[in-house]
Amino acid sequence: MVLAVCLWILSWTFTLPAAALTPLKMMDLDYAACPADIGQGAVTSNGTTRPAQCFLISGTVVNSSGKTVYDADVYGRIYDATGNSVMQNRGRIGNIEEVPPGNSPFEVRVSIPQGQPAPLQLKQFKASGFSGPVKNFNFKQIRP
Repeated sequence: MVLAVCLWILSWTFTLPAAALTPLKMMDLDYAACPADIGQGAVTSNGTTRPAQCFLISGTVVNSSGKTVYDADVYGRIYDATGNSVMQNRGRIGNIEEVPPGNSPFEVRVSIPQGQPAPLQLKQFKASGFSGPVKNFNFKQIRP
C-alpha cells in the first residue's frame, strides 16, 4: 500500500508534458496559380477524374502560444466567383509542419476542378496543431 501511494505521489511530480491541440489564427490570405512545374494534376470526385487547377494559398499564421506548434492542420472554405464551394465536404486544406511562436508566412497547395470561375473566395481559415511533434507509426500489414 505504501508503495502504491509513493508511486501515485511520484506520478504528480514526474509527468510528461501533454501534446495538446493548439489553435492558430490565419490572416492576410491570398492565392496564386501554381508554377508550371508543380501545377499539373487531376481531381477525382464520385469516381470520375477531371482536370484540375492548382493554386497556392498563402498568408500569415499567428501562433500566440509562446511555444512551437507542430503538424498544424489548415482548415477553411474556398468558394468560386459565383459562391459555389470548390471543395465540397472537405474542410481540411493542408498541413504546416512547424509554426514557431509569433507571426509566420505559410503556403499550402490545393487542387480544384478545372472551370471554377475566378476570383476565389477564401473564408473561415484557421489551423490547429500540437505542442510536440507527432510520432509517425509504421504499421506492418498482416497477411492471412
